[in-house]
Amino acid sequence: MDKKRCGWVGDDQIYLDYHDYVWGRPVYDSKELFAKLCLDGQQAGLSWITILKKQKNYEAAFANFEPAIIAKFDAVKVEELLQDKGIVRNRLKVNSIIKNARGYMANFSDTKSEQGNDFSEFLWSFVGGSPIVNHFNSMEEIPVKTPESEAMSKALKKMGFNFVGPTICYAFMQAVGMVNDHATYCFCYDK
Repeated sequence: MDKKRCGWVGDDQIYLDYHDYVWGRPVYDSKELFAKLCLDGQQAGLSWITILKKQKNYEAAFANFEPAIIAKFDAVKVEELLQDKGIVRNRLKVNSIIKNARGYMANFSDTKSEQGNDFSEFLWSFVGGSPIVNHFNSMEEIPVKTPESEAMSKALKKMGFNFVGPTICYAFMQAVGMVNDHATYCFCYDK
């Protein structure tokens, strides 16, 4: 018997695995959250599966999304990245990951920064520290942004982050389990 999945999931095995084992599962690790936020920004104007298929290439190109390393990338490194066929070779998107790493380093660290900020705690604060569970029966019911994603976007932009609009932030919140938007008929739906 086939499992019922959310309507957005295609037949590609990478998509099936992403839906079944990653999407909507709560993530609390700051570095993992940083990586996912950067990857979601790369999706702008593209389908998520395009970025998902390039994820390993992004990890290799961007030092496994280590903010301290990425923050030091210079113009020479940007030109090198723009030649990498394994990632989306868009200057604005490449620079956005570097800008995000610099914003991360200026405001956060591995645990608590000098300012007392933890990236994971900061991000999770927009949903009150625990997942919001929605009860949608179809994709048409799912919003593209919410007051929480708008607040997150505004706060991140103020900290120097880029490609973090409210729609990207909402997709990010869904992906890292801050919001459970699995359809009520989906086998992954958790009441």
